[in-house]
Amino acid sequence: METSRLSVPAIALARDLRTAFRKARELGLTGVELDLRSGVPAEHLSQSGIRQIRTWLADEGLVVAATAFPTRGGYADAERLEGRIAATKSALEVAHAIGAGIVLNHVGDIPPPTPAEGPVDPRWRLLVDVLGDLAVWGDRVGATLCVEAGRSSPEDLVRLLAALPEGGIACHVVTGSLVVHGHDPVAAVEMLAGHIGHVHATDAIRGAFKGRGRAVILGTGEVDLPSVLATLEERGYRGWIGLEPVDGFQAEAELTAAVTSLQAL
Repeated sequence: METSRLSVPAIALARDLRTAFRKARELGLTGVELDLRSGVPAEHLSQSGIRQIRTWLADEGLVVAATAFPTRGGYADAERLEGRIAATKSALEVAHAIGAGIVLNHVGDIPPPTPAEGPVDPRWRLLVDVLGDLAVWGDRVGATLCVEAGRSSPEDLVRLLAALPEGGIACHVVTGSLVVHGHDPVAAVEMLAGHIGHVHATDAIRGAFKGRGRAVILGTGEVDLPSVLATLEERGYRGWIGLEPVDGFQAEAELTAAVTSLQAL
């Protein structure tokens, strides 16, 4: 696999962005991911700060593969929802300004299907309305909200996407998270093909119950990564493959090993 499609989170390499960018280049990569909630100092989110970040990226020959804006609540959770929507819209604007096309987040709990004879769950209606609004906003500012498949089941995401404007919201496939929550990553890719906006190649082992597994170093868990990558290729995905370290103290060494491993595939 070519390293030109691999990206790493800048915050995993260094708290200082300039240092993180240099280390990403030394890994032989061209893509970095920025956490807009905790990984980018507030002073760098001003217009002058964004220009500085873009200069540092250009100096190292890097681009922003994705930005992340993990919210505490979901978009069907009415508590503090207006603030969450406003913050997400701001993150979409910043993502575009910084040179990224997507913002990674989760949607929160997806209500179950409405019974044939039953009333529509108000939480479902709220979720669809909010995501529809964010889809329109993202189209306006030039960035797309990309929601995680793993925490949300592929089946639920397919049902949700069918209720939204086509192409307005994308899916973020996190292979290790899918395993932790009892889903087959290969089957998930097949099911979500055409909607995938970003992929994180992570590993995990299942627990006794869904959601009780744990992340492990890439290549040591239950994710059949070669099959996942082959299925992505077959289904026409040509986007970024993100890497995520498990051990924060050995992040750089772990990412180096992951890059080497993927180069051999």
